[in-house]
Amino acid sequence: MTKRNHSLTKRYATITSILLGIAIIFAILASLCIGAYPLSFSRAAYIVGHLFLPGSLPQETLEQIKELTVVQVVRLPRVLVATLAGMGLGMSGAALQGIMRNPLVGPDLVGVTSGAAFGGVLAMMFDYSPYGIVAMAFIFGLTAMVLTFGLAKLAHNSGNGMALILAGVFVGAFFIALVGLIQFVVTDAKLPGIVYWLLGSFIGADAQKVMMIGIPTLAGGAILMMLRWRINLLSLGDIDAASLGISVSKLRWGVIALVSLIVAAQVSVVGIIGWVGLVVPHLARMLVGPDHRRLLPASALIGGLFVLGLDDFTRTIVQAEVPVGILTALVGTPIVCFLFWKTQTKGWSE
Repeated sequence: MTKRNHSLTKRYATITSILLGIAIIFAILASLCIGAYPLSFSRAAYIVGHLFLPGSLPQETLEQIKELTVVQVVRLPRVLVATLAGMGLGMSGAALQGIMRNPLVGPDLVGVTSGAAFGGVLAMMFDYSPYGIVAMAFIFGLTAMVLTFGLAKLAHNSGNGMALILAGVFVGAFFIALVGLIQFVVTDAKLPGIVYWLLGSFIGADAQKVMMIGIPTLAGGAILMMLRWRINLLSLGDIDAASLGISVSKLRWGVIALVSLIVAAQVSVVGIIGWVGLVVPHLARMLVGPDHRRLLPASALIGGLFVLGLDDFTRTIVQAEVPVGILTALVGTPIVCFLFWKTQTKGWSE
């Protein structure tokens, strides 16, 4: 690639990232307008502006008070939770694919989602606090990742290739079996809530849930952004990265811990939302290229748009509270099958 072409590619990726940022802001405001109580775009933007900027929102009529309540209490927390969940999953998938140099790796396929789900339902069974649920989901999500890597190493594989995916499938199946065991022994009063939670839904989102998913996602995501050039080096291979002064083992496990934290926060708040972390990075890679300095932000933005769009779809087109985890599986599975065919028949090229 010539210097001119490289400059044009970089400029195109930068413009694309800016447009994605504008798109997600527009999507958030548009999502506040739709529902059983419709609002105009300008009114939604006006309310949000006054909520986040100093100064009180003037409330002159009963209609305006209703609009404020709908946005502040009902829609804004749900929209923020959906956006943050998608951003965290998209960014986590891109980071995992980078450090493992495998395009078919995602939080679902390496067992971290299943491990986090087990930690979450175990905490629910013992009536832990919401933050205790996040902690348990993180512990078992990280445990699942350790087990996956351990099984892959037994196959003389350092964390790449089909051995890693198969190990993740085995570990995921084990934790899903443990989830089923808890569903079998839990009381009848708790079972419906656990089952619906596992399907992945944004119903009941409130300010506390925004904080529970927002703090780990934004903090962990910020650290991943600071590490993205190191992830670029690691994606070249362990030997090349080590020769450039990168502590390969520390970096890989550091990224794994951050991904486990982000996924644990998402799972503990809204349940299992599958395939986002696997599909979204591929879409981002097609738009901005493989450079993680641009790939991670783009994956976060596309993930937020993807999950928020599906949640809006359930609230408007379907007009039923279909768990978004079901929709992501229905949409993501055909895409994953295509990606698997592509990697197996044509190979993968970064």
